[in-house]
Amino acid sequence: MEQDLPGGARLVVGVDESPAARWALAWAIGAARLHRMAIVAVHVSRAPVHPFPEALPVQHAIRAGEEARCAEVIEGVFEDVAGGIPDDVTTVVVARVGDPGYHLVDLAREGDLLVLGRGRRGLVSRIFLPSTSMYCARHARTTVVIVKQPTPPDDPEMSEARGRRFWTRRHP
Repeated sequence: MEQDLPGGARLVVGVDESPAARWALAWAIGAARLHRMAIVAVHVSRAPVHPFPEALPVQHAIRAGEEARCAEVIEGVFEDVAGGIPDDVTTVVVARVGDPGYHLVDLAREGDLLVLGRGRRGLVSRIFLPSTSMYCARHARTTVVIVKQPTPPDDPEMSEARGRRFWTRRHP
């Protein structure tokens, strides 16, 4: 599901089901209201697709199904963050299949803001999945805003011991 993209300055927001993406979407909604900008909400599925979709007739159906699922993901995240797509902000939903970084950089043009969330990732995730936010920061032709997922207040990282090195002892 892809509508015509609005003209002028836009907020291109990468949306997925992660908590960091929800924070980025919330930030983008506030910035869009403040600066009267349109939001282009983008979800890119990493589903494996054939490089030449014409070669396999079933590939078109798989791509269409993935794009429909992407649109559902975007609507669900908007529902969680703002109670639905806001009426006071022009919003366009873009669903793509492929590499998220490539498609986000491709959609963002000069004068836009590219908004992404950055959460905490485990070692395995960092090794096998490239960071979309780092790819966009390196390759985008526009301003990139990376919204970091806040640390919950009851997280052990927020304790007094956070700044201490492992070799220092705590003296009473």
